[in-house]
Amino acid sequence: MSQYWSEVVHGLTPYVPGEQPKIAGLIKLNTNECPYGPSLRVLQAIREAASEDLRLYPDPDARALKDAIAAHHDLQAEQVFVGNGSDEVLAHAFLGLLKHDAPLLFPDISYSFYPVYARLYDLATRLMPLRGDFSISVDDYLQAGSGGHVGGIILPNPNAPTGMALALAEVERLLAGFPNVAVVIDEAYVDFGAQTTVALIDRHPNLLVVRTLSKARALAGLRVGYALGHVDLIEALTRVKDSFNSYPLDRLAIAGGVAAMQDEAWFERTRALITASRDKLVAGLQPLGFEVLPSAANFVFARHNLHPGAELAAKLRDKRILVRHFRQPGRIAPFLRITVGTETQCEALLLALADIVQPASVLR
Repeated sequence: MSQYWSEVVHGLTPYVPGEQPKIAGLIKLNTNECPYGPSLRVLQAIREAASEDLRLYPDPDARALKDAIAAHHDLQAEQVFVGNGSDEVLAHAFLGLLKHDAPLLFPDISYSFYPVYARLYDLATRLMPLRGDFSISVDDYLQAGSGGHVGGIILPNPNAPTGMALALAEVERLLAGFPNVAVVIDEAYVDFGAQTTVALIDRHPNLLVVRTLSKARALAGLRVGYALGHVDLIEALTRVKDSFNSYPLDRLAIAGGVAAMQDEAWFERTRALITASRDKLVAGLQPLGFEVLPSAANFVFARHNLHPGAELAAKLRDKRILVRHFRQPGRIAPFLRITVGTETQCEALLLALADIVQPASVLR
């Protein structure tokens, strides 16, 4: 701590990202990155953009990227906002769309950046407990809003870290129940099996859909995120952006993002590989004594009936395999969040876990 810190900084508990180790040779299944490299068209576009034009500022509107995203989702470019990763897009939504005179609702087990942003922007919050099976209850949200004192709603679909998805009809019930506040649906993992809410945008002007190129398009290192919604919501985000940083995306990110959105064949092939590996991983974990929550994401959330999550994570690290364990008391303490890797990586994980939970002495 320092005497020069503001009161805001004194009160912050920052988000802790997944470990990015500097050790070579690890199997890294802890941060939900894509196990495959990006489209070759992306790499070529970045190489071409790495020219003497880097001396010039990028397009502050990133219009070429907005056009590519709009074309992919069958929307207008004016319905698209782009930012430096979906985390920045979410930050602007917290400041620009979620009201400060009533509590923000989000799941008690969810993306751990949400309470950080709420504290940063001085937003009151109300955590909505997941059901016993870790699913989201829309009825609980509707009941909480029956008194009219709600400042907004945000939830991931699929949820993180559980990986469980909410049906499209349930999201629409939520939107219809809160027509006077913004409802932000964080679709970082939607491409791996959940139903996107983009089709609901024209019917619900309170809906903001936030997405990323980090997961299904293998561009976590490029930092490109975007939001889709009614033009009034997009204008609010733009006003916040232009009061903070007019150039959040550089020339390389814009060029790479455009190429990524246009290479549909790579996108479809890669997400099919990941979902197939996910299904095989689940099938391999269950005979080892793991309970695995139903996942529509590029990760699984699993617990063993005998071995604590922290113990398993530590023993896997000893075997040079990283998974994510959330050191929080409560219902998720026994769980591991395991990113779906390549087929070879998943096989190595299963062999390591079998060695941990079913040692040779027991098998004999």
